[in-house]
Amino acid sequence: MLENGEIPDEYTLTTVLKACSRLGKIREGSMIHGFLITSGFPCSGKAAIAGSLIDLYVKCGNLAGAQRVFNQIGEKNVISWSALILGYAQEGNLAEAIELFKQLQNNSKQVDGFVLSSMMGVFADFALVEQGKQMHAYAVKVPSGSEISVSNSIVDMYLKCGLLDEAERLFNEMPARNVVSWTVMITGYGKHGIGKEAIRLFDQMQSNNIEPDGVTYLATPSACSHSGLTKEGEEYFSQLCRNRWVKPGIEHYACMVDLLGRDGRLKEAKDLIENMPLKPNVGIWQTLLSACRVHGNLQLGKEVGQNLLTLDGENPVNYVMISNIYAEAGYWKEYEQVREMAKAKGLRKEAGRSWVEIDKVVHFFYGGDDTHPMIDKIHRVLKEMERRMKEKMGYVHGVKFALRDIDEESKVESLRVHSEKLAIGLALCHGGWDEARVIRVFKNLRICGDCHDFIKCLSKIVKVVFVVRDANRFHQFKDGLCSCRDYW
Repeated sequence: MLENGEIPDEYTLTTVLKACSRLGKIREGSMIHGFLITSGFPCSGKAAIAGSLIDLYVKCGNLAGAQRVFNQIGEKNVISWSALILGYAQEGNLAEAIELFKQLQNNSKQVDGFVLSSMMGVFADFALVEQGKQMHAYAVKVPSGSEISVSNSIVDMYLKCGLLDEAERLFNEMPARNVVSWTVMITGYGKHGIGKEAIRLFDQMQSNNIEPDGVTYLATPSACSHSGLTKEGEEYFSQLCRNRWVKPGIEHYACMVDLLGRDGRLKEAKDLIENMPLKPNVGIWQTLLSACRVHGNLQLGKEVGQNLLTLDGENPVNYVMISNIYAEAGYWKEYEQVREMAKAKGLRKEAGRSWVEIDKVVHFFYGGDDTHPMIDKIHRVLKEMERRMKEKMGYVHGVKFALRDIDEESKVESLRVHSEKLAIGLALCHGGWDEARVIRVFKNLRICGDCHDFIKCLSKIVKVVFVVRDANRFHQFKDGLCSCRDYW
């Protein structure tokens, strides 16, 4: 176009920048930005182009570049603000995201429903309940806060923060609900292990002439799976297969594999994968491998693991899952071989981290973390809890969950510093354990078996109820029992 002497207009430039953004082509997008500067194009005065440049840099992970463009804009619009705010939030820089949102409010800009919903989604994902409540209070005061999409996001936020009663109240008070509203609530019940409520809501939804979509048909069998309602889950999957308008996708078959796997029907789950009309993907094989690990089926696990590495040999999660199934079976040689394969490829798994909110401040912990200023006190409190648990309940560490071929003492020490335990230790330091209260802890990965047993025992000897949200679901620990009934 340039070679033909044509000068691109604003529409052309924004279109090309959006294409670069979607494809993650930072180099090409930066070249266009350079062209705009050298040609004297007034980027700072063109809101659409400035917004596209910010979006490009944000989606390509260059927040410094996005911030520079943002700072140069004379008249900033809501699109520019929201792109940068969400960029910081997605990178985990919540403090900067919240500060920018406050600036947006002070700028007297009309915050639209998209920004409100997006910010609420960030607070939901990180389980920042205090910030979520503040955003809810703000949403009530602005016109866009009454939009149904914003209401759905608020309900979702409370569900993901573990405040089920508040979510139910808001859902019941909504003046209008769409299929997303019902699906959000069904999903929430499922994550909390209340499958029968999810089923009741699904049936009520249909009674209200709201047709379920593909996401609803995923949420409902998933809720059944988390609650051990195998028969009901199979019935809803059959209902989906008979539906004229919604067809089962790979995610629905994966949900059924999970349902069968939880029930110990591993062969049926494998047969379903091999006979379904869709090509198996990595996720569905990972679901089956997870079930193999839970039920200790090493033979099938090895077969599934090989399928996974053939499909995606560059995914570190696959190597971790395969090595762990060897470790739990005591096959340390094979465990080390798989780990070495991943290491040779330069693959590293996502680090496990947990966080807890205390007095509106969020504290993050990694496994073995010793950086917190109260770490010594945290260890003392955890050891004291451990001592009491041993005396009253005969508690011992589940050293098999250490997943390392080392001596027992070293395994115990490695288990003591798991991130969720450190987060709980900090919460106990700040409020004690002799008064009835709820401690909420959140983890980015699946909670391990030893931490699960530890928190169960701890809930028996203290007056605290522990609510832990991991990558799979919510666990409510109370009086020595967990809401997941020890299957997650």
